Amino acid sequence: QVQLVESGGGSVQAGGSLRLSCSVSGYLYRTYAWFRQVPGEEREGVASLTNDGEIMYTDSVQGRFIISQDIAEATLYLQMSSLKPEDTAVYYCAMSRFFSSPRPTLISSDYKVWGQGTQVTVSS
Repeated sequence: QVQLVESGGGSVQAGGSLRLSCSVSGYLYRTYAWFRQVPGEEREGVASLTNDGEIMYTDSVQGRFIISQDIAEATLYLQMSSLKPEDTAVYYCAMSRFFSSPRPTLISSDYKVWGQGTQVTVSS
């Protein structure tokens, strides 16, 4: 059974950087993604990475965030730079429910396995 565990969240000032990690036990060659959620709002897709290396970012993080993975370490990463207060959220990693995804996707219903989340707080 696949389990995802995020780490690396914390508090940082605007303009700073953080790197989130998602350790994947029982790793499968699937599409993985990062989502974020603010209390009272819907979960938002941030970045997605297919097993073929195709990547998608939501517009608000394009050019600031980088999604990557180390398959040997079974770990997904999200490098976040030039952080803004509006990036404050709980960040989740997720694994696709599909065996193969021709395109990356930021639709939450496309994902089956979720981590517990890690808080990122950006102060102005």
